[in-house]
Amino acid sequence: MMDTFTKPFTRQEPIPEVAIAAAVRVMRSGALHRYGADPSEVSALEAEFAQQTGAAHALAVASGGYAMGCALRALGIGPGDAVLTNGWTLAPVPGAIAAVGARPILVEVGDDLCIDLDDLEVKAGQARVLMLSHMRGHIADMDRLMAICDAAGVQVVEDCAHTMGAAWNGTPSGRWGAIGCFSCQTYKHVNAGEGGLIVTDDADLAARMILLSGSYMLYARNGTAPNEEVFARHKGAMPNVSGRMDELRAAILRPQLADLPTQARRWNERYEALEQGFRNLRGLRVIERPAPERYVGSSIQLLADDPDRVPAFIAGCAARGVDWKWFGHETAQGFTSAHHHWAYVEAQNLPRTDVVLARLLDMRVPLTFDLEDCDLIGRIVSDEALTHL
Repeated sequence: MMDTFTKPFTRQEPIPEVAIAAAVRVMRSGALHRYGADPSEVSALEAEFAQQTGAAHALAVASGGYAMGCALRALGIGPGDAVLTNGWTLAPVPGAIAAVGARPILVEVGDDLCIDLDDLEVKAGQARVLMLSHMRGHIADMDRLMAICDAAGVQVVEDCAHTMGAAWNGTPSGRWGAIGCFSCQTYKHVNAGEGGLIVTDDADLAARMILLSGSYMLYARNGTAPNEEVFARHKGAMPNVSGRMDELRAAILRPQLADLPTQARRWNERYEALEQGFRNLRGLRVIERPAPERYVGSSIQLLADDPDRVPAFIAGCAARGVDWKWFGHETAQGFTSAHHHWAYVEAQNLPRTDVVLARLLDMRVPLTFDLEDCDLIGRIVSDEALTHL
């Protein structure tokens, strides 16, 4: 009888009891609006996240997508402006660019699943902002990337939805560019259902984003607010595009942020067990991680040798309970889409990216799996690879 796997790939761990207790306190208080609570869970979260990342300023907002749009507006990006971004990312990234009326210029990605720095160097002169997606937790050579962008006068906004707790050469993800944007959605590294966090060292950018998020004249209650002199330069000029985080989500998030280093180690134990099981399988290649990268393995990706064989392989795994997402589908599937599915983005020629996407397999690594589960998944994938690849 063949082994089968029965655990769901979308089930998250329960919210920690200390976070549940904090959420209940907030609900009993009735003060769920961040500017109606004193003391404020949101302000405390901002101060704690700024300290954790080493940033001067942090802002808690409604979602990771809102965070990216807020960052673009703060940088003065608007209708008709060009913004560089990865040719492989999730739809909210080009969506944030399109939502401010700007034009995404897509940059190729390589077999390492990172933005192609040679193509970035060629295209850097076409825009003044790069929305850099650390897609599925893969971090590019940030030293070279920043050298390219600095030389071209390009400001970098980091989409760190999959890299909270990760780093390159010891510098945390989100701290290389002008602004770092993080997601607190259920399938990210902290879980508030929805939510976002933004970090920056630039006081003027921080003030603009606080005002944009809907602070009214209560901006000084932000947990890391710049001084009044900075806000005076921007009051009245920044529209209120309300996207505040509420007290309930902040209460749920604060204990999870404190526990993030432990959770990152647990994710990496599972990632490494899966990686070992997938290494050297017929027709599949693991993505080698560079030494300067400190990753958080909340998902794992493989490249298939022959894209034509992938559908049968996926179906064989699925019949035994193992769930792969494939970026080579003709149409968008669930959360999974490719650049040619985004009708709101002008069609662009990305031949190297298309070759990668046709071969790219993606798997969630939930903390509800244990190491024995990872071994079983490895055996099933090995069997199906022998059969179909």
